[in-house]
Amino acid sequence: MQYLKELYLVSKVMYIQIVPKLLTNTIKIDKILVSKITVVKFNTKISGGTNNMKILGYCRISTNKQSIERQHRNILELYPSAIIVDEVYTGTKVEGRKEWNKLLKQVKQGDTIVFDSVSRMSRNAEEGFSLYEELFNNGIELVFIKEPHINTTTYKEALTNNIQMTGTAVDSILKGINEYLLALAKEQIKLAFIQSEKEVRDLQQRTKEGIETARLNGKQIGQVKGSKLTTKKSLEAKETILKHSKDFKGTLSDIDVIKLCGISRNSYYKYKKELIEELNETRQ
Repeated sequence: MQYLKELYLVSKVMYIQIVPKLLTNTIKIDKILVSKITVVKFNTKISGGTNNMKILGYCRISTNKQSIERQHRNILELYPSAIIVDEVYTGTKVEGRKEWNKLLKQVKQGDTIVFDSVSRMSRNAEEGFSLYEELFNNGIELVFIKEPHINTTTYKEALTNNIQMTGTAVDSILKGINEYLLALAKEQIKLAFIQSEKEVRDLQQRTKEGIETARLNGKQIGQVKGSKLTTKKSLEAKETILKHSKDFKGTLSDIDVIKLCGISRNSYYKYKKELIEELNETRQ
């Protein structure tokens, strides 16, 4: 009877302490259903500025053609005093990111690094989780705006909010529950990095398939070697050169035609050379 009462108390503790904090759902990765615990109530905003603690917002894009403003906006909306660190880097590995490596040398215990999403930190699952644990153990707070369930504050909660032992036979059950919850907390962090890596692989595969489909349909992939890139600007410039340059039908010098076209000297002489080649081809 006493044992049943203790089991009842354990169930009650689990219901009061754990259930309100966790929401269980599933996500599918590579045809495997993995349980994911998302913390419903979490502390998303960390006060900074005291004791020289810094809040750093790390933003990364793959090419100069992409916009980084969205990441700036999302971070500064939650952390107006954040110091923004920008990086343009293509690849999944952390190695080679100059600004990120500088940031790692500067951060100290109590500082916070904010990311728009986990993919900005790393798109390599193994490397990402290893780096996460290293920074966490060094007392660096990590915040992921799009994946708040893996913020270090949440991970810290999972490590410290253990169910208290009762000093009875039920403790073996409680110990198992605590170990399970800790393993689950680690698993959800790994899962976020795995998902990020999977998204990169999927994008690469879709790009590869798209290029192959275009090739099979007879479409030219990239520029043909030796071909000329024709743009509206180049066509307009060539018309002006042909009409006004004294080397063709006009009376103006090269300098005057360059000013008239509003193009650089290199572009002018390139277009002029192409015009001469085109005219020679028509005469043959």
